[in-house]
Amino acid sequence: MISLTDTIINKEIRDKAVKRFRERGILLPTFAQMRNPDLIPDRIKNKLKGAGLWDLDPVNLFRISWKNEPVSKGGLFGGVNYLEIPKGISGIDARILVLLGKWFPTGAHKVGAAYGCLAPRIITGEFDPEYNRAVWPSTGNYCRGGAFDSELMGVTAVAILPEEMSRERFEWLKEIGAEVIATPGCESNVKEIYDKCWDIRRNRKDCVIFNQFDEFGNPAWHYNVTGPAIEEVFTSVAGLHGRLSAFVSSTGSAGTIAAGDFLKSLHPSMRTVASEAVQCPTLLMNGFGGHRIEGIGDKHVPWVHNVRNTDLVAAIDDEDCLRLLRLFNDETGKRILVEAGNDPMLVNELNMIGISGIANILGAIKTAKYFEYDSSDVIVTIATDSAAMYQSRLEELQLANGSYSERSAWVDYESCLKSQRIDNLKELTYADKKAIHNLKYFTWVEQQGKNLEDLNQLWYDREIWQDLFHQVDRWDELINEFNALTGI
Repeated sequence: MISLTDTIINKEIRDKAVKRFRERGILLPTFAQMRNPDLIPDRIKNKLKGAGLWDLDPVNLFRISWKNEPVSKGGLFGGVNYLEIPKGISGIDARILVLLGKWFPTGAHKVGAAYGCLAPRIITGEFDPEYNRAVWPSTGNYCRGGAFDSELMGVTAVAILPEEMSRERFEWLKEIGAEVIATPGCESNVKEIYDKCWDIRRNRKDCVIFNQFDEFGNPAWHYNVTGPAIEEVFTSVAGLHGRLSAFVSSTGSAGTIAAGDFLKSLHPSMRTVASEAVQCPTLLMNGFGGHRIEGIGDKHVPWVHNVRNTDLVAAIDDEDCLRLLRLFNDETGKRILVEAGNDPMLVNELNMIGISGIANILGAIKTAKYFEYDSSDVIVTIATDSAAMYQSRLEELQLANGSYSERSAWVDYESCLKSQRIDNLKELTYADKKAIHNLKYFTWVEQQGKNLEDLNQLWYDREIWQDLFHQVDRWDELINEFNALTGI
C-alpha cells in the first residue's frame, strides 16, 4: 500500500538537522504561509526587504509563493502574478489567464515543487543534511529549484539534466555550486535520467534521490499552493457570469496538473487539459520522439499523475512554440503585435512567458475552439518560467533563420496564434484514461521497481489521491515543531 507521512520520526537525524538549521539561522515556511503570505511573521518580512529575489539567503524560502511582489529586490507580497491574454492575441472569445512563475526565486515555480519533496524528509528525520546529498533529476527547472532550495537549507545538491537543455540552466547550476551531471539527449530523454539515478543508488550511498516524477510532495505542493492561487485569480476576474471552464497544464512531471484536482473540488464541471508536444505524443497516441518544448518530460506517464482527473489531451507543435517565442521577444515581432491593435504594455509583458508557457496558451486556444467557449468561459494556465531562461535559444533562432522580418512576424502571428486548429486533440473517455494510467506499468513497475498493488491502488482507490494531497496538513504541524526546536 502507498504510505503517507510517517508519524514515526527519526529524532536522532532530525536533531542533527535542527542543529544545522539553528547554526545557519534557517527557518522553514509552512505550506499555509506559501499559500497565504499574510501569515508570515513581520520579522521575516523585515528581512525580506533587504534580500534580492535570487539571493542565496535562507529567508528566501519564504518567497516560495505565487504572490511575490514583482521586483528583483526587497519585495514583499501582494496578489497572484498573472497575465490575461486578450482576444487580439488568442483569437478566441474565452478569457485566458496565465499565472507567472517568473517572480519565484530562480525565475520558475519549481522551487515550490522541490520544497514539497525536500522539506518533509528533513522534518521527519529521513534526510541528514550533514551526510546526505540531495539528487534532483530533471529536464531543467526542477533541478534548478532543488539546487536553490538545497543551498538555502544547507544541503549539498546534485543536479541531473539532459545535455541538450539550454545553456542558461547549466551556467546557473555551476554558479550556485551544485554538482552537475549531464545525461544524453534532449527534453524527452527521461529514461536516461532514470538510468543515471539507478547508477547513483548503487554507487553513492550518501545520495537521496528526489525524483519529481514519483515524489508526491511535488503534486501536493501544487494542489495546496498553485490550486488556491488559481482560484483567487479566477474569483477576482470572473464577475457574475464567469465560469472556470478549463485548467491547462503541460504534463511534465505531472506536478502542476494536480492544481486541477483542487479546482475540480470547487468547480466539478471544469475540464483539466494535459498539453504535450506533438513531436512526442505519449498521452495522445502512446507516441515517442524528441522535441523542443523545454520544461516538459515525455515518453512515459509520471507515477504522480492522477489520470482519472484528466479530461483532454492537446498536443502542441514545438515549431509553433519557438516561432511565438521569437514573436513575443523580438522587437520586430512586438511591433507587429502592437500594429495589430494589441496593448503595448501587454505586449511588453509577453517576455514573462517561456516555451512551455507558450505551449500551454496554445493548448488553451485549442480547448476553447474545441468546446466552443465564449466570453463567459475562463481558462487558466501556467507559465512555469519566462523568456529570460531562453535567450540562447533566441540567439540560435537568429543564427539559423537570420533577422526576424515583418513578413515572418505577420506569418507567425496569423498561423501560430490566430489560425491554431483543433487537430492533435483528444477528449478522454474512461477507457482512454485507464489506458494512459496502464502505461505507468512499463516505466514504474518493470523499470523502476514499483509494486503492481500500488499501481492498482492509484487507479481503484478513490480516496488515495485526496489523502496524498492533504498530507501537507501534517507537514505543517511538523514544520512548526521543527522551527520551534531550532529556537530561532
